[in-house]
Amino acid sequence: MSVLSNIRIVLVEPRYSGNIGSVCRAMANMGISDLTLVAPRVTDGWEEGERMACHANELLRGRRECATLEEAVGDCAAVAGATARLGLYRQHVRTPRELAPELLQRAATGRVALLFGREDNGLGNDEIARCTHLLRIPTGPDYISLNLAQAVMICCYELFVAEGSYEAPDEKSAPVEARQRERLQKLWRETMLMIGFMKDDKADHMMQGFQRIFSRGVRTADDAHIMMGVARQTQWAARRQPKR
Repeated sequence: MSVLSNIRIVLVEPRYSGNIGSVCRAMANMGISDLTLVAPRVTDGWEEGERMACHANELLRGRRECATLEEAVGDCAAVAGATARLGLYRQHVRTPRELAPELLQRAATGRVALLFGREDNGLGNDEIARCTHLLRIPTGPDYISLNLAQAVMICCYELFVAEGSYEAPDEKSAPVEARQRERLQKLWRETMLMIGFMKDDKADHMMQGFQRIFSRGVRTADDAHIMMGVARQTQWAARRQPKR
């Protein structure tokens, strides 16, 4: 079982079901499934939440609701509170990227809560006092407030990446070989001359530009095949044009 199963997202007094649904979608994207709401104040019904959750509706419907923060995090070994504001008791903040490895280490042996405050004014000082860690998402200085679901997504993403289980798909095509690259350049030289894109006396110079393009962009055998196919089709079309 992934260590991410010990990560709990806690929303304090959320007001908009659409935000909660979007949080569920963000959590599902990053493999986190434990959602707790503290004294939710949703007054707009849950239709928007269901819509914004998209394919994470099961997570939304399985949410846990608590009356107090103490109840929500009582079984947690660590509580990381997200805050955009700074102050006397909020100066020891770290970024989600900096904090993720430590939180995952804690989650390996116990439950860890990520705590997010109200949409309008975040976490209060009494709630900050219950946190073992504080995190702040880096933003531009002119506007530091993030949407609730955006903040949750960024934090969940950093935990997911730091957990290290994701593997990017391998390129199926073999790397392009030097002799194949030479055939490609020869074919394009012939094609560019045939369609009048360049003249014999400028060909060597202009092909240096094509060589730079191919070196930077044609990385695999499949890439080379496609580009050679374009050149061959261009030659075929050029031969079909009536002689002038």
